[in-house]
Amino acid sequence: MPTITQLSYLLAVEKHGHFGRAAAALDVSQPTLSSQVQKVETELETPIFNRRSKPIQATEAGKVILKLAAEVVAVHSNLMAAASGDKGKVEGPFTLALIPTLAPYVLPWFVKSFSERYASVQLQVVELTTDEIISEIAANRVDAGILATPLGEGGLVEHRLFYDPFYVYAHPDESILKNEGMDPSALDAEHLWLLDDGHCFRAQVINLCGMGKQSNLPNVVFAGGSFETIKNLIDQTSGYTLIPETFARTLPWEVRNRQVRSFSTRVPTREVSLVHHSKTWKTSIVSALAELVQETLPAAFSPTLADEEVLPIRLS
Repeated sequence: MPTITQLSYLLAVEKHGHFGRAAAALDVSQPTLSSQVQKVETELETPIFNRRSKPIQATEAGKVILKLAAEVVAVHSNLMAAASGDKGKVEGPFTLALIPTLAPYVLPWFVKSFSERYASVQLQVVELTTDEIISEIAANRVDAGILATPLGEGGLVEHRLFYDPFYVYAHPDESILKNEGMDPSALDAEHLWLLDDGHCFRAQVINLCGMGKQSNLPNVVFAGGSFETIKNLIDQTSGYTLIPETFARTLPWEVRNRQVRSFSTRVPTREVSLVHHSKTWKTSIVSALAELVQETLPAAFSPTLADEEVLPIRLS
């Protein structure tokens, strides 16, 4: 039976895709790591990694073993924390992932206060897409994520943080700016810029107002992942897009007044939540983080929906 240490070695190789980097992260020698991995493969009578691939990839059988290994290591960590009385303490390593369309705007609200208030937490922050966050939480490589919900994923717990309303951002010459308030049905798909196919936002906007183009230029295909990029392209060409309040509040007031318009009915809105695995033992850190995010929430955002005329939308 593989030991917890050996299982941790397997997971490190999976994470780094390289024996040397995995060994360095674990602070062990590469020969030690390699020999322990080989012992597990011999004991289980199956190769776990394809060593010819660059980076190193798990075999089909290895993927199953690694998934189970992650679950065993997580349960063991939970057991040790409960036995030592650490489960209720706000301390230790914690990896938090945020989707790219939230990280630049939401992280500055709370990260400094969290660092000062919870100095015993070693917080690692990463930017990942929604699908990546779900996978990383399931593999116990990420402890929690801040992203748009609901996800409808079994095994994940969602703590709603706030609602993020959307607006139209348009080129100054677009006639749509003449409307002080509008319905989403008034948006013309021919003028609409979208994020690339890797973002849930794209599919949601397509459902909202029809197929939008990835570029308003006939011989250009745009594949971008940030509101800032789309904003700058619109400013230099034409068209419009949807932007959330989290991004809109970073714009200069004169720009917002000139090029941003709100919806009068059925306001597109995304729910933003802190998500973690249902079996996590780091609930004290999760609770502290959720509480601090809501404590530092700017006045423009609400943890509840006051208006029934909203149109939920997911965005990653």
